Amino acid sequence: MGFLKMGTQAELNEFLTSVEKRAYSMAMMAVKNQDDALDIVQDVMMILAKKYAGKPAGEWRPLFYRILRNRITDFHRGTSVRRRLFGWLSPNSEQPDENPLEQVPGLEHLNPDRQVEMDGARDKIANAVSQLPERQQQAFMLRAWEGFDVKATARAMGCGEGSVKTHYSRAVHALRSALEDYHD
Repeated sequence: MGFLKMGTQAELNEFLTSVEKRAYSMAMMAVKNQDDALDIVQDVMMILAKKYAGKPAGEWRPLFYRILRNRITDFHRGTSVRRRLFGWLSPNSEQPDENPLEQVPGLEHLNPDRQVEMDGARDKIANAVSQLPERQQQAFMLRAWEGFDVKATARAMGCGEGSVKTHYSRAVHALRSALEDYHD
């Protein structure tokens, strides 16, 4: 086992900048509300900075996504309680203001026709991913989007490697089925 260097403040800032848009997209798909997603991501960043900045920089990514998963779970628990207690007071009209995947970098260079085509595909994929059960969504996003291996995904999700494989496999099958009419 090699020596792990402790991260610096500049490295932490760079790390947080590198994950903020994807974390927002993940939170947005999970909670379906722009303000709540932003609050969750900011909370996760603060927790990582306050409690885990002294950890080696190589440990931040799985920690960050574990904290994100926990905050999303806490949000759903709190929403469920609020809905049961106060749901009758207001209509259920929460709709996201914009597509969460619009924040993904790297699409600016596309021509307008290709951009429209990509927007449609992105919307369809985002919708399909947001329809997955939460654990499948997490496994898919961490494995396919973030590029985590099974072990790092299991660590971030707080479950065993076998569970990650099962959730990921089910997510991929569900997405293939949901997107079978779409061909690039």
